[in-house]
Amino acid sequence: MKSTVIRSDAVVIAGAFAVCFLALANIPAARAQSADLVLCDRIAADPADPDKPADVRGVSEITPSDVATAIKFCKRVSATSRRALYQLGRAYAANGQVTDALSAYRKAADKGSSAAMVELGTVLASGSAGAKDETEARSLFARAAQAGNARGAANLAALSGDGGGSADPAEARAMLVKAAETNSAEAQFQLGLMMANGLGGPKDDTGARGLFEKAAAQGHAAALDWMGSFAETGRGGPEDKKAAKNYYEKAAALGNDDAKAALERLKCPLVMKTKKRVVPTDLCF
Repeated sequence: MKSTVIRSDAVVIAGAFAVCFLALANIPAARAQSADLVLCDRIAADPADPDKPADVRGVSEITPSDVATAIKFCKRVSATSRRALYQLGRAYAANGQVTDALSAYRKAADKGSSAAMVELGTVLASGSAGAKDETEARSLFARAAQAGNARGAANLAALSGDGGGSADPAEARAMLVKAAETNSAEAQFQLGLMMANGLGGPKDDTGARGLFEKAAAQGHAAALDWMGSFAETGRGGPEDKKAAKNYYEKAAALGNDDAKAALERLKCPLVMKTKKRVVPTDLCF
């Protein structure tokens, strides 16, 4: 009996050791895969991608020196991660491999990546990589918006505003309301435009100004320019020339041409003309 017990314990110990050994043997492979995705996220994640982990900041554009690395590591995990597949598309696009980028976007979109839907829809709406297809672009934007993607809702509204003929501007506006609640600067700006122009619902200058202000606080160039205009004219709130100039300056620093023109206009608010409407001089301050 005693020897049997000892032999039984030995079997148990040996079995436990074997299980531990197998588990340890599998760790390197798991870690390698995880490391690939971590690196793919670090250099190619889209800041606006809802699939992006909260602790990953993302990059608006992949650094040229990181493109080859992004393609290598994102490709390794693209079969098991739709986020990595979308990021692979971004890396291909940054490398000028348009066909490969579109293929990756479409595969990621088919797997439910709303960010890929938006990217693919943007290309189709502009026709920048071939035939223009606003019908499919609108469908992709709508799918992304329904999935809660703020950019999808914003682009759907923008497509409607550009004459894309959205079947229901009110629906686009409703989507933007939900998207704006996620604190998306683009969604706030696009919803502000719809309110300012009375598209898809009642005109609301006060509401539009509030949305422009929220988007401007996040550094949205176009929203900064519109806030400058609203503050300059007193639209939707108090007139404030000093604040208007500040908004225009911030927008201009981000490259907004309309804001740059507005600043020039503020420098020369009065223009003297002769009876023949010849402009002899500007009164600049």
